[in-house]
Amino acid sequence: MGMMDARTNDSLAALQLLKGLPPDALEDVRAAARIRRVPRNARLFNQGDGPVRAHALIDGYIRISQSGSDGAQVVMRFIRPGDLFGSVALFTDGRYPADADALTDLTEVSWSETDLAQLMDRHHRIATNFIGIIGRRLEEVQNRVRELATQRVEQRIAHTMLRLVRHGGHPTADGITIAFPLRRKDIADICGTTLHSASRTITRWEKAGWLTTRDQRVTVCNLSEIELVAEADQP
Repeated sequence: MGMMDARTNDSLAALQLLKGLPPDALEDVRAAARIRRVPRNARLFNQGDGPVRAHALIDGYIRISQSGSDGAQVVMRFIRPGDLFGSVALFTDGRYPADADALTDLTEVSWSETDLAQLMDRHHRIATNFIGIIGRRLEEVQNRVRELATQRVEQRIAHTMLRLVRHGGHPTADGITIAFPLRRKDIADICGTTLHSASRTITRWEKAGWLTTRDQRVTVCNLSEIELVAEADQP
């Protein structure tokens, strides 16, 4: 196996879907994979398109958005390195349920439905990992539904910021900076509030010195204050 193949296998080994696979299984997975570079702002797939492939992100960040019957688009989640995405539809109607847009230059890997099924048959760890990923996604959805039902807007925004810090934050001189462009509308969509409410809260936190935004890059400067808001008792 050449140096480039070895590097590719190392990248694949870091994916959630392929955790714990031995080297021979990773080589089998790599042989069936389609790996591509995608530039920033490119569309990876469109809502309603098919046939669906199983995608995983090697590096970079992706925004997943869904459009309703009225044409309004809502951000559903962000995809970070290691994540599986666009794959649930393999087991439903075979069409992508949302749009996927590159927030940065990125590298993704994907497998056809047939190839993934064959890989799961040969390497049961892939199927086990897939089930674990779906289970964690379901838990995340349940938590977000609970937040919508029980928490005030400011708390939901705080929880959203904490998730973004965990999933896409890196230390800088000023605090923890989210590694991808983040619009206020994105925050509003994810925590289920209006753009006006999200902007008002974020502006207040900026004035308090808890965070800063510059060119759609958010830096959390005072994580502990946002944690206090997230965990505060209901009034």
